[in-house]
Amino acid sequence: MQAKTSPVFQIFEQQHQEARALFLVLGKQIKSKKAIELLGKLEFLELYADLLSKIYFGKENLGTNLFSPFKKLKRSLRVIQHLKLVEKSIQEKTTLSAVKMDSFSDYLLSQKRKGQKDAFDLMVGSPLKIWEDLLDKTYESSKGIKPLMISTAINQLVQEELEFLHQDIRTPLSTQAFSQLFESLRRIIMLENFLVHLGFNPIFINQIHQEIQSLKENLKPWYTNHLTLQALSAFLAERENPSKKYLDWAKELRVEKKGLSSQIEKQAIQLLQKISS
Repeated sequence: MQAKTSPVFQIFEQQHQEARALFLVLGKQIKSKKAIELLGKLEFLELYADLLSKIYFGKENLGTNLFSPFKKLKRSLRVIQHLKLVEKSIQEKTTLSAVKMDSFSDYLLSQKRKGQKDAFDLMVGSPLKIWEDLLDKTYESSKGIKPLMISTAINQLVQEELEFLHQDIRTPLSTQAFSQLFESLRRIIMLENFLVHLGFNPIFINQIHQEIQSLKENLKPWYTNHLTLQALSAFLAERENPSKKYLDWAKELRVEKKGLSSQIEKQAIQLLQKISS
């Protein structure tokens, strides 16, 4: 099978097998760590579908149609990932301040259980055939694809991500712009890795690639802060007389978010200016 298809399909096939195995395990019992692993695999499979869509641009919505059976599952797993980040944030706050956050932890646990149940129900209700169909259709679409065709498609996808960023990166950045920035950087890094695997030179010089990676890493604490503040605000909205410790933490998170936002805005603008020059 592999000899007749793109070298990149070999990676797809491996990621597909690993994703399917995780899906089967999680269909018996949901664990956050494995759910997040599966999310990463699905993000890869979706990106490969987007690549095929670029190559077969005459086939309308090819990439969307290939991955559509997994969209709801991906969103559900993303919820689990987000709650895990908030859970970690609570643990760090408790350790650093020695202040217990029992009520908020209980609230988050109920949200976590709901998220896990939703993901579990999706997995139990999804036929294994969707995995077989994805592999078969992707295999058929990968026949005869040359590395240069993949390289061209990768360059087109990267250019699209950069165009999105140029439109979205305006100070002050909106919450949606921060999320789009993280997603675009993640995709660009994955696409660059595709090129290297194929033996092509990366699109960006090493210094720019390092700055892209650095910006993506710096976005992680912002993202954790945003999700924690979002969850804490929802928790406080349900309390008539919330404890002062939670109100104080919400204030701390807002101040921290403002500082992180300013830092990332400057870094993002500088990076885009370098890429454009």
